[in-house]
Amino acid sequence: MSGSLFDGMGGHHSARATTVEWLTPPFVLDALGGAESFDLDPCAPELQPYPTARETFTKAVNGLRQPWFGRVWLNPPYSSADLEAFMRRMADHGKGTALIFARTETQTFFETVWRRAHGLLFLEGRLNFHLPNGQRAQANAGAPSVLCAYGADDMDVLAVTKLRGQFVPLKLPRSVVIAALEPTWREVVATWLKDKRGPVKLDELYRHLAAHPKSARNPNYRAKIRQVLQQGPFTRVDRGMWEAA
Repeated sequence: MSGSLFDGMGGHHSARATTVEWLTPPFVLDALGGAESFDLDPCAPELQPYPTARETFTKAVNGLRQPWFGRVWLNPPYSSADLEAFMRRMADHGKGTALIFARTETQTFFETVWRRAHGLLFLEGRLNFHLPNGQRAQANAGAPSVLCAYGADDMDVLAVTKLRGQFVPLKLPRSVVIAALEPTWREVVATWLKDKRGPVKLDELYRHLAAHPKSARNPNYRAKIRQVLQQGPFTRVDRGMWEAA
């Protein structure tokens, strides 16, 4: 990638490189579903030795001035102004994956990635990008790279891809968050039994937990309570009578 949108598109700009365009390694695209799985690449090189999406915009049409659609593959220009503009557009579009350097402390990263992306995959090692003729560059990019997923579907792709790296979820479904924050059934039952400090009738436990949010979401909460009691660590002292272990 060159230093400006109008100097070149389609790849990253290495700090020590002088070539105009650096193209996405094909194995990265293949690991994310292949070029056919992306509807649009708004930063495609003019000379494209291999596909990156089903449709592409080059610098001749300026992808920032065109409508974006579907699942987007974004390998943006790396000059500060162009990178920020394309990443803002990607965050607003909200569907697709971007490949950028892992400069996690920058304002652009905070505003368009940390606060807007759904998940990240910090790639292990440094990528060797490809030249405009399709050949793999001998030198690596000179900096670590990260894949930024926008939308739950692309986050799921990053979570299971075979690319080597560390996956970091940023936005989880509400159901997952609730499940992580709420106490388990065992914790709920154990807390109430310990407060009673003695044997408790099962019917009394049912009545108390009927108003609990977990019971409201589970019409079979009574069966769940019995299952938890039987699994322990609780003590059955008599028929229908239980106490904390």
